[in-house]
Amino acid sequence: MAEAAPVPPASDLAVGLGFYLSRLPGVGGRLKATPEEFRVREVSSYPPPDPAGPYTILRVESRGWEQHELAEAIARRLGLPRRSLSWSGTKDRRAVSERLFSYRGPAVAGDLGLPGVSLVDAYPSRERLLLGRHYANAFEIHVRGLAEPPQALASCRAVERELREAGGFPNLFGAQRFGEVRPITHAVGRWIVRGDLAAAVEAYLLDRPPTGTEGIGDAARAAYAEHRDPRRALGEFPPEYRFERAILDRLARGDPPARALRALPFELRRLFVHAYQAYLFNRYVTARHRAGGPLATPVPGDRLVRLGRDGTWRGQDVAEVGVENLPECEELVRRGRALVAGPLVGLATSLGGGGYSGLLSAILEDERVTPASFAVPAAPELASDGTWRAVLLPMPPLGLVADGDGVWFRFALPRGAYATVLLREFLKGPTGPVDGAPAPEPAPTPSSRGY
Repeated sequence: MAEAAPVPPASDLAVGLGFYLSRLPGVGGRLKATPEEFRVREVSSYPPPDPAGPYTILRVESRGWEQHELAEAIARRLGLPRRSLSWSGTKDRRAVSERLFSYRGPAVAGDLGLPGVSLVDAYPSRERLLLGRHYANAFEIHVRGLAEPPQALASCRAVERELREAGGFPNLFGAQRFGEVRPITHAVGRWIVRGDLAAAVEAYLLDRPPTGTEGIGDAARAAYAEHRDPRRALGEFPPEYRFERAILDRLARGDPPARALRALPFELRRLFVHAYQAYLFNRYVTARHRAGGPLATPVPGDRLVRLGRDGTWRGQDVAEVGVENLPECEELVRRGRALVAGPLVGLATSLGGGGYSGLLSAILEDERVTPASFAVPAAPELASDGTWRAVLLPMPPLGLVADGDGVWFRFALPRGAYATVLLREFLKGPTGPVDGAPAPEPAPTPSSRGY
């Protein structure tokens, strides 16, 4: 009798991470006991230096900072408008991260003077960073809390072999895509796409999934759920919940929910919709796997995304798989030139085509949305055409080393891929901080922990 597949924890199931591709038992253990045990370095095609360039490229190392919070803090230090900084990729808060920023203006002199932030490099350039400009992230991650690290190491190598034989690991969106402290970004996005901005505002202010970690604003959320007085709530929500307070301030002035939601930065409002698209993608890949559909090989009705020389895929560079060109498509995948893709649903997403497209139709019906919903008439600036994303990624070269209480993993992944999604195949359990170890606090800036 075949061994039963491990069942993901509730925190994974809540964001569509509904399966493990490997069937071997996990080693347990936990991630992110300290930021130093989850290190990520951005690997980029750097904009070249140019002494006459109007832009400055910053490379910083940060500990315990969320991407938007760090960008805004740097902008304040430099006396720039809040949205002056751009970047190519986002990084985890619970990590030590090397990342790039750019802005229009002269290079900063000396350190930035922010806690937990070191300036590694700053130089002028004619080019600025664009989202997705980097092509990979290199990781060094410690899994701790393992009773027998040498034995765990052997188990990890067995899981690695199983994944290589399966063709790779699922390219799902990691749990942090939906909010590490309060995983509700996709829920807010769902209401936005459905056109109910009042429900979106309520979800942002009140939703408290049972799988989230306890926060200092829980009492304020519970109180607001009872009295629904935004003016009173402004005295109850902690100062660092800046985004919640911005919404409450608009509501206290008598603004309708649509106007109150626009008190949030555009990048955050767009993140809600993108997180919902990520959730739908996770559900689709999970449904396809449960239906016995292949992830490594195409079937008629699929799309393929072509791979560049740097190992990244471009979501708009897709090929349709049909009966006539199936052998050619299979050969492209076999040679590592293309990967089977799933939809990030948007206006341009087609529900026809056979294959496993019926699974997506059923998911959208369950969610009470359609591709046309992503025009977002209630907030048209958040409309999305959608794109395509590889459903399975090849296994990277993996460095594994046992130490006194765990195992170190060293590897690199193309941009857009989640290290925690790869590691969950080895752990088969929650991938949050070690039990009993507090989550790292954000740096002391007047910013929100609400997402």
